[in-house]
This record gives sequence, structure tokens and C-alpha cells, in this order.
Amino acid sequence: MAPTPLASVVGVPPPADLPVIQLRGLPLHALKQEQCVAYIHAALDRGRGGWVVTPNLDFMRRLDHDQAFFRLCGRADLIVADGMPLVWASRLQGTPLPQRVAGSDLILSLSREAGRRHRSVYLLGGAEGTAQRAARVLRDRCPGLVLAGCACPTMLRGDDPEPLTRVIQDLERARPDIVFVALGSPKQEHLIDALHHLLPTTWWVGVGISFSFLCGEVRRAPRWMQRGGLEWVHRLGQEPGRLARRYLVQGLPFALVLLAGALWARWHRPGGAVV
Repeated sequence: MAPTPLASVVGVPPPADLPVIQLRGLPLHALKQEQCVAYIHAALDRGRGGWVVTPNLDFMRRLDHDQAFFRLCGRADLIVADGMPLVWASRLQGTPLPQRVAGSDLILSLSREAGRRHRSVYLLGGAEGTAQRAARVLRDRCPGLVLAGCACPTMLRGDDPEPLTRVIQDLERARPDIVFVALGSPKQEHLIDALHHLLPTTWWVGVGISFSFLCGEVRRAPRWMQRGGLEWVHRLGQEPGRLARRYLVQGLPFALVLLAGALWARWHRPGGAVV
């Protein structure tokens, strides 16, 4: 049967008790954005941290071909679909997700709720200076939000362990409630997997290019394009040289595989039943 709605997050059920569907073997939590935000802040109320993964189509394609990465992402506490093709596939499969939960939306909704609760966030990643500019935007849009710090990914490049050590020391000093990591996939997931145990009461969220969206360096698609699953067209128009291969050569064929696989999964269960 289709996943039941999340009745309440007040009791902070363990992740295993949240409604989950399976898509190509990946468990996806069937939550709306506001439920995801409420769950994370309720967990923080109880001193429990965690890790959010937000797979989109390209992320799913990578999981299909990289079993080590698949196992790594399976260690996350929340996995929510950031991509309309995943939502469409869940519907074709007969196990519909309630909506898309994009990392680029979560960064703002989580921060607004954090501001209301006077909680702190740390921004890790983005191009040079982007985290600082995004932090100023969050401060303006989210009254009460505590900015615990920022770090740029250029500090983490190369074989010298000292820059990463400084980032770890800064994080341990600041002890933020939420860390937004904008290094792109799979780098951000590998970093979160390596660091999140150091701050067990902190929530870690991979948000891709979201810092650039926040400070206007990259424009997001209009809402109607986001709802229609056409955000990739808007991104492609802005960065054709960088994104053409990902979206056209790799993405579109895999989208067909994903949707066809969802139909196959629906109609090849015993009796054609949805489970």
C-alpha cells in the first residue's frame, strides 16, 4: 500500500518509523517539506542530530552505478526526493511521494524555523565568498537566526590536512545546530559521512548549489518550471557548457530508465499489487 501520512513528529520517532518508499532500491522518506523541517527541529529539541540526503535525477544515476556511494547514502537519517522525475517515478510505481523536497528550499525553510527558535547554522562550501554572502541573506530573511560560521571549499582542496583540521576545529568550537554543506554531489556526501559523528547533536544537510541561488549568483527557475520538472531547462540555459552532458547525454536517457523501471516494478509485483 502507499505510505501513510506522518501523523505527528512531536514524539520524534526514529527514522525507521517514518513512512518510506523504495525507488530502485533506495529508501525515500515520504515527507512533505514542512514535515521534514518539523522532524529535524523536534529531533534537535531532544538533542539528537542527523544527516539529510536530497537525491535528484543525477544523484540517482550515480547511485545506480556506484554501490559504495549507494551504501554511504544509506547511512543518512533522512532521504527525501529533490527532483520531480523521482516524484513522477514514485507515482508510476504506485507508491507516491507527497511532494518534492529540494535542498535549495530546505536551506531557507529550516533556517526560518531555526530563527524562530534562535538556533544556529553553519555554511560550508560554495565558491569563494559565496557562503558569506548567503549567510547575510539568511540573516536578513530569518530573524533570530544565529550564524555560527562559514568555510569555503578552497580550504579543503589538496593533500594538506591542515585546512580540514581548521574547519573541524571551527565546527567543534561553534557547535552549530545545523550545517549546510554546499560542495556538490558526491563530495558533500563524502565529507558529511566523514564529519557528522564529530557533532552528534547537529543536523547536516547537503544543499548543492544553494548558496549561489540564495545570493543571486545563479538564478532559480520560476516556480511553474520547478513544479513542472523543468528546472533543468532553466539551469541548462544558464550554463550550457557545464551542464549539457549531465542533462542531455546522461540525464534524459536515465530519466526514461527510471520511469520505465517504475512501471515495471508496479506491474510485476505478485498480482500487480502495490506494496
